[in-house]
Amino acid sequence: MLARLKEWWRILVRPSAYFSLGFLTMGGFIAGIVFWGGFNTALEATNTETFCISCHEMHDNVYQELRPTIHYTNRSGVRATCPDCHVPHGWTRKIARKMQASKEVWGWLFGTINTSEAFLAKRRELAEREWARLHANDSLECRNCHGEDYMDFTRQSPRAAEAHSTFLVSGEKTCIDCHKGIAHELPDMAGVPGWQ
Repeated sequence: MLARLKEWWRILVRPSAYFSLGFLTMGGFIAGIVFWGGFNTALEATNTETFCISCHEMHDNVYQELRPTIHYTNRSGVRATCPDCHVPHGWTRKIARKMQASKEVWGWLFGTINTSEAFLAKRRELAEREWARLHANDSLECRNCHGEDYMDFTRQSPRAAEAHSTFLVSGEKTCIDCHKGIAHELPDMAGVPGWQ
């Protein structure tokens, strides 16, 4: 046993070309911690409302629409920020969403949505993409705060109680199917089946 430990120790301290394996291992471990810390710090810095509304298109358009809604200000003081609704909480899904969102940053950099007019011209396309994403993940971000298991249907309007108990519980529909425009203005929906 002692001979085996000495052999391992010799491997760890024997120089590779210039540095020992132990030094390289410890250096790699420390570099990994620094890289992970930097990556996580950057990830969290870009996952704030301040970052989201730092470009004037978001600040002057969708952020201004959010402010008068119940998701921004209400009697309980609980407020949803941009990442609460647009970025999943789970790490893997968060990374996937961040990669998708990089396309929006790319669009801003290259002038696709860099002005209010350009943003409004692409608004329906952007909204439909977000609605499709929310539909595909069963409105995961909505369900982070709103769970049908905790809904008191008796305190809802008859129409809402019927819809929630029928569609949500059965899984026929998800939140975004009925609640488009809950926090932001709807784009021009002319020609969309089912919209008046």
